Amino acid sequence: MITLLLPVLCVLRALSSSAQLAAVSPQDPALPIGATLTATCSVSPELGLDVGALYWTLNGRRLPGDTYRVLSTTALSVSLAQLNGSRQQSGDNLVCHDNEGHILAGSCIYVGMPPEKPVNLTCWSRNTKDLTCQWAPGGLGETFLRTKYTLKYKLRWYGREKQCEDYNLGKPYSCYIPRDLALFTPYEIWVEASNRLGAASSDVITLDILDVVTTDPPSDVHVSRVGELEDQLSVRWGAPPALKDFLFQAKYQIRYRLEDSTEWKVVDDVGNQTSCRLAGLKAGTVYFVQVRCNPVGIYGSRKAGIWSDWSNPTAASTPQSERLASGSCDPKAGEQNSTLRRELKQFFGWVRKHAYGCTGMSIKLYDQWRVWLQKSHKTRNQVDSTRR
Repeated sequence: MITLLLPVLCVLRALSSSAQLAAVSPQDPALPIGATLTATCSVSPELGLDVGALYWTLNGRRLPGDTYRVLSTTALSVSLAQLNGSRQQSGDNLVCHDNEGHILAGSCIYVGMPPEKPVNLTCWSRNTKDLTCQWAPGGLGETFLRTKYTLKYKLRWYGREKQCEDYNLGKPYSCYIPRDLALFTPYEIWVEASNRLGAASSDVITLDILDVVTTDPPSDVHVSRVGELEDQLSVRWGAPPALKDFLFQAKYQIRYRLEDSTEWKVVDDVGNQTSCRLAGLKAGTVYFVQVRCNPVGIYGSRKAGIWSDWSNPTAASTPQSERLASGSCDPKAGEQNSTLRRELKQFFGWVRKHAYGCTGMSIKLYDQWRVWLQKSHKTRNQVDSTRR
């Protein structure tokens, strides 16, 4: 069972004011951090109370008697110096009690700082249909008071000022405008922050919806093997469906990682093609692959779009190498060095036999040697299997 605890002071204050028997002043003061407050509890003579027997509590904790001062037969004050920020944004509870502990009256104290200018205001539109904006509070962001942020916008040259209404995005300091947005016309957008101690506004940003478009992730991402090549995978995907009818030039990025790794490698130079081949991979290994899109130049906009989210991960494995398939174990460090020396000796011997001069040393020549080396391994494996 969930019990909703309302601020006790609001109820108590209503009861005491209706009876007009006791009151605390000032009511609900807002003070900067480090300020000093003197509050007074005034009681009606009808109560017949000795004010010297009254006491004060702050958030349920009794305040020391040396902070009290008897002002008259019906008034007792308390002084609070060097106030810290409120423990709760709804205010700290300062309460006056009689000698039996009954509550006579109370006040909410709001101690904090005025908001600073909001910063880093950015906005993006998904498929030109809506607008989402996000910002950061100025300074450290902590005011100790309930601070309201309001996103405002208007067409730059005409139109009235509007306020964003949907702040329930699951992200702090953000707001969502779902509809009724104009294209080909710039907007002015800003954020206003306010609390009991003041207000502040962000810088105004000017943007055209077409310049801040992002899209859904690419669809139908497929990852497959490239024949029996041990170190390569082929990736294919479809353009974002929501933008198929728009005039734009997409560019894509791919990232991939090993199954047991959290580190992604990013391929930046994919361009606008919808397929790519990943090379230099490990044989017999599962890879996870994702693709994202940037819709550049929608309807002729000269600004780059905004990267979409990554697509859902798609997994595929590279073919098993012949060495691994034969059951051989990974060589130890010394064996690796010995193998490297042997293969380098083979390579330079092959170069002396097939190359003439330094101009023959090229990547193409190295690739030819790799083919020769793979053939020699296959031939050796076939001879070994016949001997068994």
